Amino acid sequence: MNDRTPEHHSIVVLGAGFGGIGLAIKLREAGFDDLVLLERADDLGGTWQANTYPGCACDVPSQLYSYSFAPNPDWSRTYGKQREILEYLRRVATDHDVVRHIRLGTELTEARWDEAAHLWRIQTSRGSLTADFFISAAGVFAEAKYPELPGIDTFEGTTFHSLHWDHEHDLTGERVAVIGTGASAVQFVPEIAPQVAALTVFQRSAPWIVPRMDRPTLGVERTLLRRLPLAQKAIRGTWYTLIEGFGLVGFVDNRFRHPYEMLGRLQLLRQIRDPQLRRKATPDYIIGCKRAIFSDAYLPALDRENVEVVTDGIAEVRPHSILTRAGVEIPVDTIIYGTGFTPIPTAFEQIIGRDDLSIADLYHKRPQTYLGAAMAGFPNFFCTLGPFGAAGNQSAIFMLESQIAYIVDALQTLRARGARRVEVRQETQDAFVEEMARRSADTVWLTGGCQSYYTTPDGGNAGLYPNWSFEYRRRTKQFDAESYEVTA
Repeated sequence: MNDRTPEHHSIVVLGAGFGGIGLAIKLREAGFDDLVLLERADDLGGTWQANTYPGCACDVPSQLYSYSFAPNPDWSRTYGKQREILEYLRRVATDHDVVRHIRLGTELTEARWDEAAHLWRIQTSRGSLTADFFISAAGVFAEAKYPELPGIDTFEGTTFHSLHWDHEHDLTGERVAVIGTGASAVQFVPEIAPQVAALTVFQRSAPWIVPRMDRPTLGVERTLLRRLPLAQKAIRGTWYTLIEGFGLVGFVDNRFRHPYEMLGRLQLLRQIRDPQLRRKATPDYIIGCKRAIFSDAYLPALDRENVEVVTDGIAEVRPHSILTRAGVEIPVDTIIYGTGFTPIPTAFEQIIGRDDLSIADLYHKRPQTYLGAAMAGFPNFFCTLGPFGAAGNQSAIFMLESQIAYIVDALQTLRARGARRVEVRQETQDAFVEEMARRSADTVWLTGGCQSYYTTPDGGNAGLYPNWSFEYRRRTKQFDAESYEVTA
């Protein structure tokens, strides 16, 4: 690429994680070969390339957290770990010949719609290009979120976020503070607890922990799945049904929460002996209000002699310690942030539509898309897992595959019509967003007594689809051209 004569492609896709790779595979199958995937990292994999902290694994069973069109009978465990998931993605991308479409180390700096030319003008760290269609498959767990801590600049020890784990730093024998108790912290705390001299976990609110029941898969199981693909489909269907059932609590009626909360409370009774610690680790909100976490190792780690859970807020960070709001000073050598991710990917600030507004500009006003896959004001643009395109009760891969099918069908329809420009109608999007708000009003995400990345600062739905995932798949099964302005 160069700035003087930008190369042109029919389709440019941003991101080479599960969304981008799956999209490229299905686009190629549909006959779209003039496509490029832009990936800012030096390897494909998205979230599974970026997160390498100890214990990093998926919290959805591997048989479900994988492409339906690329089943893997050889998962080593019920829940795939980071390295194995990354190897799976590399293998799928290679087997389907999409690696040649990926440009690694290429970071988006701006993508701007040119209304006069009816194309996207894209600036990257490696030059410029143009595209007829631009699709964002940028992940939502792409940028680390840091808390604002008074005095953090004076701290003389080591600090890092779980997304940017410092593997060169040896924690052995150190006094370590972990700030945050989200899904990442729940995974790495049990890994580092036996290694450090003292571990202090600063907890704002306790997460709901339910049994994970992870185990290695037996050789005979893997052989069976290789020889009987229908058995693998049956297992995938079983997991889908079990996880889909979480929607009963999420958006049907929170009275369905009691069986799930009972599992969490039994886990607490079984794994934490100290009554005082058990009280600290007991959530004070309805399960599902925040993301419930599957783990069999986190609660026992909190019960170790060298681990302390602190629920007092942080008043100040000092050069070698942290002072709590209760006035207790805790010596610390290393601070690890387990505080999750920013709700809006940086890429959304760099994608600018026909009104000179970015996706982030519109999101800050109100989360908005149509089906989580298109946006009014952004012609010839589609996205995966956009606002209201993610499910709180299902594997992200299921939702991704629904969106991929919708986008590919859209492009096939436009190709058949000889269309040059397509944009979802504003009234269609507005009606969809209003439907999402109406259906969200009584969900556990908004009424469960907590604050999380599921909600906006003003208490609205930040982007979860408040209905069954199979209903979403039905809505996205076919491109509804009548909902769009299509210009031939």
